[in-house]
Amino acid sequence: MGVATAAVRAVNALTARWAGAAEGGTVFSAAGVWPLLAHLADGAGGAARAELAEALGLPAGQAAPAARELLAAMATVRGLDMALGLWTNRTLELGQEWEAGLPAGAHGVLTGDVAADQRALDAWTVKRTGGLIDRMPVTLVEDTQMVLASALTLRTRWLSPFDETELETAYEPWATTPRLGLQRRSALLDRVGVADTPGGHVTELKVLGTNALDVHLLLGEEGMQPADVLRAGVDILAGRCAVLPGPRLPYGNAGPGLQVHKVRCSRPEPPSLYVRTAAYDMHASHDLLKLHEVFGLTTAQDTARGHFPGISAFPLAIGSARQNTMAKFGALGFEAAAVTAFGAVGAGIPDLRCVTTMISAAFDRPFAFLALHRHTRLVLTAGWVSDPTPAPVPEYDEEDDW
Repeated sequence: MGVATAAVRAVNALTARWAGAAEGGTVFSAAGVWPLLAHLADGAGGAARAELAEALGLPAGQAAPAARELLAAMATVRGLDMALGLWTNRTLELGQEWEAGLPAGAHGVLTGDVAADQRALDAWTVKRTGGLIDRMPVTLVEDTQMVLASALTLRTRWLSPFDETELETAYEPWATTPRLGLQRRSALLDRVGVADTPGGHVTELKVLGTNALDVHLLLGEEGMQPADVLRAGVDILAGRCAVLPGPRLPYGNAGPGLQVHKVRCSRPEPPSLYVRTAAYDMHASHDLLKLHEVFGLTTAQDTARGHFPGISAFPLAIGSARQNTMAKFGALGFEAAAVTAFGAVGAGIPDLRCVTTMISAAFDRPFAFLALHRHTRLVLTAGWVSDPTPAPVPEYDEEDDW
C-alpha cells in the first residue's frame, strides 16, 4: 500500500482531533471523512478553503491528489472497501476540472423527489457496505443541490481466534449484567506492551488479522479520559511514545490490566501471554457540523453566500454532514461446537518442578481501539468501548425441571 506518508499522517491526526471531542461509547472513521473534505477543499474558495486545508493538514491544492492516491491504495487491500459517490440536481453544472478528479462512475442524479432520492441513496449505502449500514446519513430537502458521500468497510479474521466465555470483571457496570468475554493464550509476548504517554501509562494489545487489517486494544490507567487513551494510541503508532514490549516487562503489576508472574508447570514451557477482553457490537451516528471547527466546516455552512466556486458557478454551502458507523469485535464469527467430557479423579501429587513466565492482560473495563492497516499504520476506524456485548442467555429446557 504505497500511499503517501503525509496522507496517512493527516488522516491519523484528524482521528486524534476527533477523539478529543468524543464522548462515551462510540466508534468513528476519520478515514471515511478525510477524502470528502479533500475534494471539498479542492473546489472551495476564500475562508472556507483555508479552514478546510487546516483541518486536512495539507494545502488545499494538494488535498484532492492525495485523496485519490489514498483511495487507490486502499483499493488494493484485501478486506477493505472504500467508495465515493456524488449525486447532483439535474440543473447543477459542475466545474469540469473538479468533476474529473472524482472516481469514474461516481456521479448520479438527484430527481428532486426527496423520498425517492433517499431510497436511492440508501440502496447505494447498503450495496457499498454489504448491508452493515442501511441508511445514508444525509438530510435531503427540496433545495438539495448535491450529495457527496463515502462508504468504508473492512473485514478481517484473526490469525489466532479467541474462545468465548463469560467475562470475569470487578468493574461494576459490566459485572452487573453478564458480558460476553473472549480469551486466548499465545507464545508471542511482543503482541502486548506498555506505553508511557503524557496522560498516563497505556497497555496496547495488537490483535492481528489474516489480511493485514489489525485491531489495537488500548487500556489506560484508571481515570484516564477516552480522548487521552485514543490520542495515545495514535501517538504510539507514530512512534512518539516509548513502549516497553512484553518480553521486557517486569514481574508484578506491569501496566494497566497487566500482570507478569511466574507459574509452575510439570514440564519446561515457553513464556506465554494470556488475554481476556470483551466482545463488542457498536453503532454510532455523528453530526459533523456540531464539530465544525474539527472538520474545517465553520465558514462552509454559511448559507448567505457560496463557498465552492471550483465545484460549480451555482453558489453552494454545506447544509448537513453526518456519519453512521458500526464496529463488531468477536471470537471469529459464527461457530458451532460440541464438548464431551470424561470425569477424571486425582491419582497422586503432580510433579511441578519447572517454572515459566505468564503475562496476563485483562481488558475488563472501558477501553479504546484502533482498527488499522498494519503496514502503513493508517487508522480506518477508532472507538471507545463502554457497553460490551451481553453474555448469551442459556436456553430454558423444561426437561431441566425433572
